[in-house]
Amino acid sequence: MAAMSTRPQVLAVANQKGGVAKTTTVASLGAALAELGHRVLLVDLDPQACLTFSLGIDPEDLDISVHHVLTQGKSPVDVVIATDDGVDLLPATIELARAEADLLTRTGREHVVRMAIDELTDYDWVLLDCPPSLGVLTVAALTAADSVLVPLQCETLSHRGVGQLLDTVHDVRRYTNRTLRVEGVLPTLYDGRTNHARAVLDTISETYELDVIEPPIPKSIRFAEAPAAGRSILATSRKHRGAEAYREVAANLVRRAAAAS
Repeated sequence: MAAMSTRPQVLAVANQKGGVAKTTTVASLGAALAELGHRVLLVDLDPQACLTFSLGIDPEDLDISVHHVLTQGKSPVDVVIATDDGVDLLPATIELARAEADLLTRTGREHVVRMAIDELTDYDWVLLDCPPSLGVLTVAALTAADSVLVPLQCETLSHRGVGQLLDTVHDVRRYTNRTLRVEGVLPTLYDGRTNHARAVLDTISETYELDVIEPPIPKSIRFAEAPAAGRSILATSRKHRGAEAYREVAANLVRRAAAAS
């Protein structure tokens, strides 16, 4: 078992562009970290509640969710759910769509996620699944995070929003979280047979001076099949190269976090 600390390592997984395997990355990295012996909490901050659903929980069956924690002062301890993947989950429902409006006029709205995490000291890692936007919830996630990971589909034009995200990171560093680190870009939906995919990564690395987190996550139908089973790919296809890739990325992130501390 990993050593316990008073405050967990908090990683935001963010990209305002949809369809980049952001939720898959949160679920898979969470399961991989749990396999390494870490106590892991996943936080679903997307009103679409894809992470919640993909871990086998029907959002419509929930009476309380992360929405009540962020906007009504509900203790996160009362909302956390254990999952079959060996990680805990702070689930979302469609109610979270109202949170942007509810928080917009609230003093200290950028700190609501951090305040919730501060109540949860029993974890080594907290992974934040950010919504596909750069609104209040994403800013609050970045304010709470030690670092941010950017999943990126390796296709032309898929990286046009990276600059906007980095602008938001710059503002967060300036106003609400001076120590926020950018881990780098995680290549997803990667087709290693094409030179084009690697060229896109090289462009990202050069244009934005970002690390590319290895190994790339391969494109596979197995990732789409896993949520239907309510588990991550590490449970549904343990030996698949996609599962192995996420295990390697998780180990890489653990090393990076130790080096940064």
